[in-house]
Amino acid sequence: MARLVLLHKPFGVLCQFSGDDDTPRLGDFVPLRGVYPAGRLDKDSEGLLLLTDDGRLQHCISDPRHKLPKTYWVQVEGIPDEAALQRLRAGVELKDGRTRPARVEPMATPDVPPRDPPIRYRAAIPTSWIRLTLREGRNRQVRRMTAAVGYPTLRLIRYAVGDWTLDGLAPGQWHCLDIDPESVCHAQPRPSRRPSHRGRHRRARRPFPAGRGKGR
Repeated sequence: MARLVLLHKPFGVLCQFSGDDDTPRLGDFVPLRGVYPAGRLDKDSEGLLLLTDDGRLQHCISDPRHKLPKTYWVQVEGIPDEAALQRLRAGVELKDGRTRPARVEPMATPDVPPRDPPIRYRAAIPTSWIRLTLREGRNRQVRRMTAAVGYPTLRLIRYAVGDWTLDGLAPGQWHCLDIDPESVCHAQPRPSRRPSHRGRHRRARRPFPAGRGKGR
């Protein structure tokens, strides 16, 4: 069995355990030894970050070739029209190539705490939220995609990775599951050949946890 930690990474936290300055890091929130991030979130992004002590499980979660879906709640400047949403769904041409098709839909403002520091505010420009699901992981991809269609990202929260979600986790909170790496890795498609708060440690009731609430 492997340990899988679900952490709600706050804004401004680096996805690493060590460093020479006072910038907040993962060790300030997860006091466990031997776990490492499976994938990353930028310092200025928030939300679900998975950590594990198993190398194969880390690879299955983080490698874009496994096509594990990642869902983001994105606050953008302006209110995207249907044409902009359709461009995001179809794929956007970026400097490093066209993105894969994505699932995108408008959403109501999520029930999340205000960001600290707050997003920039412009009285004459409204903001709105979209839910965006990707099956790839380029550098700062969501921000580049929304900017490319004319709606810059103001706040970015990763809500889900596969079936694991933020449900039940406030910023800085975490919980730990016992996972069978075989069951998770075998559930993923074969790779293409083409180019705080103390958490709880418990066993998952299912091989691929839904992530709803603490300990599920």
